[in-house]
Amino acid sequence: MCETALESRVSLITGGARGIGKEIAMLFAKNGSDIAICDVNLEEAEKTAKEIGDLGRQSVAFKVDVTDSGQVQAMIDKILDKFSKIDILINNAGITRDNLLLRMSEDEWDKVIAVNLKGTFVCTKLVSKVMIKQRYGRIINLASIIGIMGNAGQANYAASKAGIIGLTKSVAKELASRNVCVNAIAPGFIKTDMTAKLSEDVQKKMLSAIPLARLGEAKDVADLALFLSSESSSYITGQVIQVDGGMVM
Repeated sequence: MCETALESRVSLITGGARGIGKEIAMLFAKNGSDIAICDVNLEEAEKTAKEIGDLGRQSVAFKVDVTDSGQVQAMIDKILDKFSKIDILINNAGITRDNLLLRMSEDEWDKVIAVNLKGTFVCTKLVSKVMIKQRYGRIINLASIIGIMGNAGQANYAASKAGIIGLTKSVAKELASRNVCVNAIAPGFIKTDMTAKLSEDVQKKMLSAIPLARLGEAKDVADLALFLSSESSSYITGQVIQVDGGMVM
């Protein structure tokens, strides 16, 4: 993708302070987009925003609870005051609270569903109002292969990500007439600080399930997000694209 693929675009990335969210933010900035980042960790979000500024793009950081529509709307208003538009929304904010079903507390269930699914709903609903008026937009939701295949000990996470897939397809149908494309990315096992801490045996077991025999990189997800946010994907909407090395076929 050329470095002007997102020239003059404004992107909002939730959970953009670290990990996959930060990788997307940096790649988008390198391709010409100005960036708004929201995260519960304001200090890390501001560090990422400064790195984006060092690339010559404008960037703002917000501390926002994506489950709180009042906080999200206040952020959107500030973004519009600064940039006058929001072209791209990346719903990346998410948490895990893993436990076997019989041991899972209602609080563990509720928190994961709230941040992952309700947060995606709230941000999509409020930002889509802006995009409808613009008659342009790209919304990309971070799902997971766990939402497709399930996983022991992650009933709450799997349910939240499966819900995101259903939300993506429904919203894509609602917004298509306004030139707003809505897609989901379902990452597989991506190399992160968390996977680095896993034992050698667990990592071998994970790798044995992946035909490409390696973990993915955050860049693999960011590259797809860039494509789905660019004009190269203008005829793609309502899709769930897996980035999993062939793990789930």
